[in-house]
Amino acid sequence: MSVHLDHTVVHATDKFASARFLAELAGLDEPTGFGPFAAVQAADGLTIDYAEHVVEPAAIVPQHLAFRVSEEEFDAIFARIQERELPYWADPYHHKPQEINHLAGGRGVYVSDPDGHAIEFLTRKHSLADLGTEAS
Repeated sequence: MSVHLDHTVVHATDKFASARFLAELAGLDEPTGFGPFAAVQAADGLTIDYAEHVVEPAAIVPQHLAFRVSEEEFDAIFARIQERELPYWADPYHHKPQEINHLAGGRGVYVSDPDGHAIEFLTRKHSLADLGTEAS
């Protein structure tokens, strides 16, 4: 049996603002309303569904969303990040500002969406060995 992620829900203070942030950076179609969600359609049928959080914004727990893209897509995404003058990092902990990484012989970059969710774009799949970490 093959298991594929179909959709995930990301909480936001403004579902369409956050959905548009991702869609515009990634070069995806405009988000659509789908029930209580602002839905962003990614590859292979994956949908990122943004939902407005019902409690104060401080209660939103930041998530990490990583998207593997081609070299050409990375170039276009990175150009949009730079055009918008967005802060970006080479690492998820924000220790390497305004840098990209070259893990696994590819390229990767992290940006934060309007609610602080970490959005990662990478061109090669990472492994624990690439990160200098061993599984226990």
